[in-house]
Amino acid sequence: MTHNLEQALTGISGILVTPYDTEGDIAPDKLAPIIDRALGAGVHIPVVNGNTGEFYALTTDEACTMVREVAQMVAGRAPLLAGVGRGIRDACVLARASADAGADALMIHQPPDPFVSPRGTVDYIKAVREASGGLPVMLYLRNDAMGADGIARLCEVEGVKGVKWATPNPLNLARAIEVCPDHIVWVGGLAEVWAPPLYAVGARGFTSGLINVWPERSMDIHAALDGGDYPTANHLIDGMRAFEDIRAEEQNGTNVTGVKAGLMAIGLDCGPTRPPSAWPLTDQQQAVLDGFVATNNLKALQEKAA
Repeated sequence: MTHNLEQALTGISGILVTPYDTEGDIAPDKLAPIIDRALGAGVHIPVVNGNTGEFYALTTDEACTMVREVAQMVAGRAPLLAGVGRGIRDACVLARASADAGADALMIHQPPDPFVSPRGTVDYIKAVREASGGLPVMLYLRNDAMGADGIARLCEVEGVKGVKWATPNPLNLARAIEVCPDHIVWVGGLAEVWAPPLYAVGARGFTSGLINVWPERSMDIHAALDGGDYPTANHLIDGMRAFEDIRAEEQNGTNVTGVKAGLMAIGLDCGPTRPPSAWPLTDQQQAVLDGFVATNNLKALQEKAA
């Protein structure tokens, strides 16, 4: 099936969790009902090996397995975005594995090396893309300290189609859009809560961890923003804000914890998170999550979808 990647990027990039079994090993099969519900709701582009998928807690072999298994489960129903990153050699191994699995594009995590240079990052992007055989690339930008001109150099690399903007700096995003190539798709990378202000300066589409638990709400928010209906979008966001507030606690250390606890609450046990992510939720956090699930009838919605 042929997909329009640029159009899909302006939709919802659904960041899938990585499930574990009782021994703590990856258990990709547990994703099947989550993927089916998300795609059935209309989520535009599933993402494997993203940060909600605990990318940095996985070995490279585990990440390679995840992209192969998820590609089979998606089965061409939507374009698949595959996260790659870490040291250059691991990133290239994972890029090749992602291409072999049938991923439609790469999401290149911003290098976490303490000695990152903007021009070195250009070389990094080129090498990773070459290892994939030339797949399109979306850059994952969690730090905009290199400035708009530095970001522009990254966006000028052949094959870069989009940027996942994951910093809470809308004005910096506006400046980057101004100086970067016109073909770049700018994706709000801070989930639903930050989508309206990023949309306001030119982002289109957003990433979501909520799609693991409540994809229908994410789709409703996207539809409102896509139609320029900010009051409706903000109202819908208010109704899921408790979920995102939990994820933002402990210096974002409960980001994935909140999603996996939410999955457990609706009957989809994907296991705990791996350290250094927090696990489990505190009693107070769990009480808020339980209230969120009950108020929105999320368990019943999951049972209906199943």
